[in-house]
Amino acid sequence: MTPVLLSARSAALLLAEWRTDSDATAYEALADAVRVLVIDGRVPLGARLPAERGLAEALGVSRTTVANAYARLREDGFLVSLRGSGSVVRLPADLAGRPDPERLGGVVAGDVLDLRKAALHAAPGVADAVERAMRHVPAALAGIGYDTVGDPGLRAAIASRYTDRGLPTSPDQVVVTIGAQHAIALLARVLVRRGDAVLVESPTYPHAHEAFREAGGRLVGVPVDARGGWDAAVLETALRRSSPAVAYVMPDLHNPTGASMSAEVRALLVDVAGSVGTTVIADETMGELRIDGPAAVPLATLSEDVVMIGSASKVFWGGLRIGWIRAEPALLQRLLLARPTGDLGTPVLDQLVARELVPRTDAVLEARRAALRAGRDEVVGALRTRLPEWDVPSPAGGLTTWVGLGRPVSSALVLAARAEGVVLASGGVFGPDGGFERFLRVPFTMPPADRVRTVDVLERAWGRVGGVSAGTRGSLAAVV
Repeated sequence: MTPVLLSARSAALLLAEWRTDSDATAYEALADAVRVLVIDGRVPLGARLPAERGLAEALGVSRTTVANAYARLREDGFLVSLRGSGSVVRLPADLAGRPDPERLGGVVAGDVLDLRKAALHAAPGVADAVERAMRHVPAALAGIGYDTVGDPGLRAAIASRYTDRGLPTSPDQVVVTIGAQHAIALLARVLVRRGDAVLVESPTYPHAHEAFREAGGRLVGVPVDARGGWDAAVLETALRRSSPAVAYVMPDLHNPTGASMSAEVRALLVDVAGSVGTTVIADETMGELRIDGPAAVPLATLSEDVVMIGSASKVFWGGLRIGWIRAEPALLQRLLLARPTGDLGTPVLDQLVARELVPRTDAVLEARRAALRAGRDEVVGALRTRLPEWDVPSPAGGLTTWVGLGRPVSSALVLAARAEGVVLASGGVFGPDGGFERFLRVPFTMPPADRVRTVDVLERAWGRVGGVSAGTRGSLAAVV
């Protein structure tokens, strides 16, 4: 198989912030940066790195720096030279033949606290909902079990929930999916043609931009900041200049920044998108997990053309793989026609459980709110006290805080923390084109003892890296 070529331009974008204030030599810092990209999965195994001269020109460094970095990566087992293929990315020999659970998103072995997925344990009442759902199993068994539309009772409950929140909805405007990610991928497959522009926030939920890329979309990033939110002028310019097929946004408690769109930006987004023919997809996966302030009104209240995505996973339990799409029936019919090429329906038993839980959403959110407030206040307070040089926002809700480190060392810090058994996602994971090395997403969803452990490890890790990337090579062996 011919290795995939990573162009010099693409590599330079991924390595945009590789230079640091480290005492390490330039080639060591560059080798560390490439190594982190491999560990995070942003450079796939088998990819062919750019030629030394091309990468040197793209990065504005000497060819000797790139050559020495490549040599170090070969020495450590992350590159191999193949005749006719140049320098190809691989795993070190001692890892060959077994999957890397951190890259694949699987369970990490050992006494490891995995915080890459920001999620809560099951909400009170989930077990009772399972028992109640069993009463409906005999009736469900009378059917064939293949359900691409959704259980009628669940669709009615979801529609009622939207109506109660100020968005009148009928069950025929709802399709149930296998979680929110499935909803995103299905919408991408139907709405995006190869080469279409797709507006996404930057940073954003990484599996969303992966889905739009997989569909052939050309991503157009719009910055979102934990403090300032969306820049209205930049958003409008991006929409008018690129006329994207789709604009994927998280307007409430944005992941990872925690920001929420102002009323003015919401109105601008919907108005300009309508004028240029862009379908707005509003992802509310985090949207109802508000700690402070009033609950948000769904973005589709401004236009019925806005597509809403929701999920049971964050509110109730990640193991309940139920999501949904709320849209006009004409679009839902297109989705249903396309769906069988990817899946043949949402599991019936999960839907029966969700049907019991959705009408109880307000009560569950009330309990969640108290737990999230305690976790947020403890983690934010501890980080501000013990790492005062960091900018640690206190978000109005959601599951994480988007920490500003002040220096481009997120990957180095993550590697150092991994060596002590705390696994986090580096800031670059959330960038459609990498970057964000000055940021780190820190969840506050874990139990109290794990919150203490996380802050302790981050403080020690920060001390070891000294705010720079020196020493990441030493911690790597303990990580992978």
